[in-house]
Amino acid sequence: MASAKKATAKKEKEPLALYDGSTLLMNQWQMILVALGCLGALLLSLLDINIVGAVVWKMSAELDPVHGIAMMPWLTTCYALADCIVVPLYGKIADVYGPKPVFSAALGIFVVGSALCGIATSLPELIVFRTIQGVGAGGLAALALVVIGTMFRNEEQSFENKAATQTAFGAVMFGVGLALGPTLGGVIADNLNWRWVFYINLPLALFALFTAVFLLKLPKRLTKRKVDYLGGTLLAGAAAALLLASEWGGTKYAWGSSQIVLMLAGGAVLLGLFVWRILTAADPLISLSILKHPVFRIMMPSSLIAGLGMAGSFFYVSGYLQVARGLTPTAAGMFTLCMAAGLLLSILVGPVLIRIVGKFKYMLTITGVIQAIILFLLSGLTADTPLYLVAVAMFTVGMAMGFSLGLGLQYTQNSVSVEDIGIATTSLRFNQQLGVSIGFAFFATIVTNILASHLTGAAGAANVNGNLDLAKLSGLSPAEHSAAIGAFITAVDTVFLLGAIITLIPAGLALLIKEDKHPKTPGPAAEKVAATA
Repeated sequence: MASAKKATAKKEKEPLALYDGSTLLMNQWQMILVALGCLGALLLSLLDINIVGAVVWKMSAELDPVHGIAMMPWLTTCYALADCIVVPLYGKIADVYGPKPVFSAALGIFVVGSALCGIATSLPELIVFRTIQGVGAGGLAALALVVIGTMFRNEEQSFENKAATQTAFGAVMFGVGLALGPTLGGVIADNLNWRWVFYINLPLALFALFTAVFLLKLPKRLTKRKVDYLGGTLLAGAAAALLLASEWGGTKYAWGSSQIVLMLAGGAVLLGLFVWRILTAADPLISLSILKHPVFRIMMPSSLIAGLGMAGSFFYVSGYLQVARGLTPTAAGMFTLCMAAGLLLSILVGPVLIRIVGKFKYMLTITGVIQAIILFLLSGLTADTPLYLVAVAMFTVGMAMGFSLGLGLQYTQNSVSVEDIGIATTSLRFNQQLGVSIGFAFFATIVTNILASHLTGAAGAANVNGNLDLAKLSGLSPAEHSAAIGAFITAVDTVFLLGAIITLIPAGLALLIKEDKHPKTPGPAAEKVAATA
């Protein structure tokens, strides 16, 4: 009795400490250091998605100046493939063996892959090492969020205060990674050797690995479960086929070509076999119980469709600013900072709005509608649109995305059982990333087709058989330049219009989520946790 009172008193003194019953696993400082390590892992996973794009031309020119351009797409494709296909398997293994060993292994693989990329002597070597790095990166963001979700999973804490702690981690790093990726890549490309793109990963990754190995302690699992490696292989094969089809369709091969048709058919067959495996395996990769969960069942398709809609808002705003308005990459990057600022502000505003709205699903619907409205307004961009309006639009989109992505993940984590938190987290990320990849291919095809139909002889030398030659824009006459830019803006506006329509779908799906009304007033324990955080 006395020991229980002492444990209770200690919990009150250290509200952020992690306990397994009455056993102290991690004190406040250990949790802070582990959280910083998780933040570092999140940052690395987000930086390495887009930082390489700034130096890819220098890599190709140094390692293989003759064949580099032809092989260059594989430097991003191999990383995206490896990252995406291993995510669900990481989540299941984490649910079976616990997040700590799996997170540590992912960090170790990422460190090895980054170091090897830095010493690569040929493009084939770099592609192989980049694939290894992608295998590790697949576990960084997802498992960092699993660790955070497990550490801060407090059943006594109200939802809005959980949002103030857990969601902050993901939203902060998403905003910082979004803002720093292109900027940091450009600085390295202009002032340092391209190999430093990979070397800068090592200190932060090693710190995260140290905290994971020596400081991270989580409650022990009470039940042993098996890993369905066959199911993971089937899902990985289906994802690889669909991603390659989306990457190559309309670019390397025509959408109706035998290669793309076979990849899509193969992906569909493997996906069907994966569904069969879920229905027949004793302990499948994604359990039937979690598939029946009302929140998870809605969030899975929502994350896929939201990722598809995101692909337009990120990439083509930058294209509009650089191509249509003539801004430098650095100047266009400042508008990305506006989006990042909106993401960061959503951390402060989100919990307050949840108290007002009362239900999480209404927040998802409202923010989805706001994002759709902004994309619809962007579909009216012209060559004379005031740039401050574009900055305001980017800020608002960032804020809406901070709510929908961060709160959606956090609510899903706290809705499923603790045994399924890993697969729930990684499944959402997998679907979102798959949606983004498909979205890029879809919108690229739309832009290509519109340019082919709208570019005429009036665009002068910039019209190369229906393709827009960006290098020729600066040498055009005013009339030719106006015709070329007009065709490009028409294509970009169409992307924003389609993105607005697509974004409304997950906003509507959110209304189907069945949830209880969350208390608007947190209890004393929750207030103490939130204040300390």
